[in-house]
Amino acid sequence: MDLPTGLGSFLTSRRARVTPRQAGVPVVGRRRVAGLRREEVAELAGVSLVYYTRLEQGRARNPSDAVLAALARVLRLDPAERSHLYDLAHRTGRGTPPPGAAEARETGPGSAGTGPGAPEAGVREEVRLLLRAVGAVPAYVLTPAMDVPAANDLARALVGGLTGGRDGRANLARYVFLDAGARELYPHWEDVARQTVGFLRFSAGRRPGDARLASVVAGLSRADESFRRLWAAQEVQEKTHGTKSFRHPVTGRLDLAYETLLLPGGTGLSLVVLTAPDPRAEAALRLLGSWTAGHPERSADDSAGHPVRGERRPASASG
Repeated sequence: MDLPTGLGSFLTSRRARVTPRQAGVPVVGRRRVAGLRREEVAELAGVSLVYYTRLEQGRARNPSDAVLAALARVLRLDPAERSHLYDLAHRTGRGTPPPGAAEARETGPGSAGTGPGAPEAGVREEVRLLLRAVGAVPAYVLTPAMDVPAANDLARALVGGLTGGRDGRANLARYVFLDAGARELYPHWEDVARQTVGFLRFSAGRRPGDARLASVVAGLSRADESFRRLWAAQEVQEKTHGTKSFRHPVTGRLDLAYETLLLPGGTGLSLVVLTAPDPRAEAALRLLGSWTAGHPERSADDSAGHPVRGERRPASASG
């Protein structure tokens, strides 16, 4: 399965999103498309219509950095989308990334210094010790394919998808789309689903040869219509920081801030830490921590999830 659809498909999807008004293009008569026409993008970017058409059709190779920068400006790409544009263009063998892209490749949560398709390194014991040391807040390790090879007890108590799956791997993307408990846990499930697909697509642009990532995307594409629809939209997101809402059966509604930190060593692994931004959330985490301590089996149990559709799951497995 070809993970990223390709530079041409990405350009087409972004062109359709920009209105003539946003681009400063006068509208004369009726238009058959809501977004920009190819000739309008070409003119605004300062390239020929023939060349831009060849880019969208996948027949032009090695677009220059100046052309990519102009297209990113015209198509109003955000930083994650701009980085994804260069990732897709560089798959043709081009060299120089845009200003700041080299740093993004080394620091972004989807990066991997071992190169596209390199296998994920195991989680070092020091990282596992760190997870236990920050036990007052949920924390877990995340791969570009959204596997969770390690998590602390509070994270497993908060999110039911961190306790392992049919293949022995906990995977947050599979949990979000295939476990009914995810729709109960996340009150804004559609936003979480969109962010999940956006992160997978961002990772795919950066790691086009990653077999595990391809397997996760292919499996979800076969299993879930919502995933197929969101994947086709070609949205790109980088999970660096933000706020996520939960509706937990023990604590009720709580909002937590998250930070995603790249682990050293070029492994592609990231550490995700959720913190309480206010006293109410702090109290909720303390309650969840005390509940987990009183029910130690919950650290290995699916406290917030339900069996995946179409499969029976033992009490210690999820997602």
